[in-house]
Amino acid sequence: MAMDTPPRWDRRMQQRLARGEAAALGELYDRFASLVHSLAHRVLGDDDAADQVTREVFGYIWENADAYDPKRGNMRSWVAGLTQRQAVQRLRQTEATAYAETGRGSAEELEQKVRRASVAARADYIVTSMPTPLRAALELAYFQRRDYRQTAADLSITEEEARRRLRLGLQLLSSANIRPFEGGAPPGFGRTR
Repeated sequence: MAMDTPPRWDRRMQQRLARGEAAALGELYDRFASLVHSLAHRVLGDDDAADQVTREVFGYIWENADAYDPKRGNMRSWVAGLTQRQAVQRLRQTEATAYAETGRGSAEELEQKVRRASVAARADYIVTSMPTPLRAALELAYFQRRDYRQTAADLSITEEEARRRLRLGLQLLSSANIRPFEGGAPPGFGRTR
């Protein structure tokens, strides 16, 4: 399966899940659990809450395998969108409960916190899903404080190519603040129990 292109893998995975193959859920979990957990943790800032969201997301996928439509995008994006919506819903509920109990804060502060967490989760997802050449250039420039000339030398590419990769990577990353995950929440999903 590793040789299949992602869309083909996505369609086959969706079909296997729809047939109720437990091994397919295990394979999907192995492939995406770290993504789900890290996105949930980025929004919630809590390992236990991220663990719970991870279980909820994979439970939803198992029970609603037919909800995924390969024509609307790849499975990775769908799973990330489910995670982001569930984590944001949990954050809203947790913060609203804390506000009701303590009386501190406001609805505006809650929404600002949710928005910041959502943007951070989208930025993480964008970076992890960007092509390796773009990610490598951004990591050199951001974490190692390399300019485009040093980045070009480190990656053995031309300076023009380094500038192009950095520019494209930054353009993708800037979309985290303006583009939410595609599609609305699935019916019944996003409600905590």
